[in-house]
Amino acid sequence: MRRAVTFRWLATAVGVAGIVSGLIALAAFRSGASANAVIVAASVTPLLSVVTVLGVIVTAVARQWILAGVSVVVLALSGWALGPLWIGGADGAGTVPDGPVVRVLQSNIMVGSADPDAFVRTVRDRDVDVVTIQELTEPAVTALRDAGLEDVLPYTVLEPRTGGNGGGVYSRLPLSNGRLVDTMALTNLAVDVDAGLPEPVVLYDVHPVPAYIAPAEHWTADFDALRDELDAAAVHDNVIVAGDFNATYTHRKFRDLRRGGYIDAADLLGAGILPTYPTDKRYPAVVGIDHILTKGAQATSLERIEIVGSDHYGLIAEVRLQAPQSETE
Repeated sequence: MRRAVTFRWLATAVGVAGIVSGLIALAAFRSGASANAVIVAASVTPLLSVVTVLGVIVTAVARQWILAGVSVVVLALSGWALGPLWIGGADGAGTVPDGPVVRVLQSNIMVGSADPDAFVRTVRDRDVDVVTIQELTEPAVTALRDAGLEDVLPYTVLEPRTGGNGGGVYSRLPLSNGRLVDTMALTNLAVDVDAGLPEPVVLYDVHPVPAYIAPAEHWTADFDALRDELDAAAVHDNVIVAGDFNATYTHRKFRDLRRGGYIDAADLLGAGILPTYPTDKRYPAVVGIDHILTKGAQATSLERIEIVGSDHYGLIAEVRLQAPQSETE
């Protein structure tokens, strides 16, 4: 009898915790508030939803049907919010472009700590055309050059910095008009890529500040600046935006970037959450903060890969470009 009472109390506690966790996750998912607590809660929305799943199971076993029913409703709302990530075909994707293909590698190299030889092997073996790098340092530039990266990808726009502030683009295709997005705190780059089309591809290498280190208002300001930048670039036929966004799909500020025709490759291809950070812990990566977005162009494949020596996974996307109508007739 005592065990039964104890179990019912435990089931009640787990059920209530699951409902509260689920509601916090939903509120954080919907909220655009600039507060560290909200930003962190949005980052772990899928983990909070796991608590709700546990609540459904435990309350159902304990036959606490009211708690179980409420938990199911909260879980269904969470599924409505996150479910599209596992369903291929993002809203606004339209028809698949029929222009040339560019293979893009996105990688945060952890303040230059990635193994340069392994990195160059990956670029060679995967036939990568363009690499976007964050946390590029002067020693890392030298090490990557010595390992042969510039032999494979001879065109560069590099802004190495100390700490985690640097960035760079390496390309097999000619680059021009490289510039800093100077409205953002860290090194964020824009560059034109000559892919053989009448108009160059506009490529961004982005790295908004991390909200768990910087004040929340700085993170918010970076996303507002990036959104304005991408809105202005949307007039171009093909735009690719790759980087460590320090944000997941569950952050409203990240989802707001998709206006103007931008599509997240993971969303388009139904890749799910695709966690990319951290990779240097005993536990698996838990948050998907590395992304590749496209406008006009579309990703036709996306793969998460190991970057030896870094605390991030890399992403390789095969991106098919949109050719002008006259090019396809």
